[in-house]
Amino acid sequence: MIAGIRSVLAECGGLAVDAGSLAVDDDLYAAGLTSHGCVGLMLGLEEQFDVEFPEKLLNRRTFESIAAIRDAVRGLIDGGEA
Repeated sequence: MIAGIRSVLAECGGLAVDAGSLAVDDDLYAAGLTSHGCVGLMLGLEEQFDVEFPEKLLNRRTFESIAAIRDAVRGLIDGGEA
């Protein structure tokens, strides 16, 4: 799952650094993620993992790190919400 998230980050996140160089707990906003990039990232993640982010997960905390994204996506895949 982490590899898939990194792939979407690299393609859709508009980061100032290589997504492959980030630790799972690194702050994605400090790495260059913008609100516009976050929208692209969310759409890419929905397509990659066949999930839909509910409105309550559309916040900065959900997309602050690869680990936070993993936890949110895992919760959606498991049928609940993170």
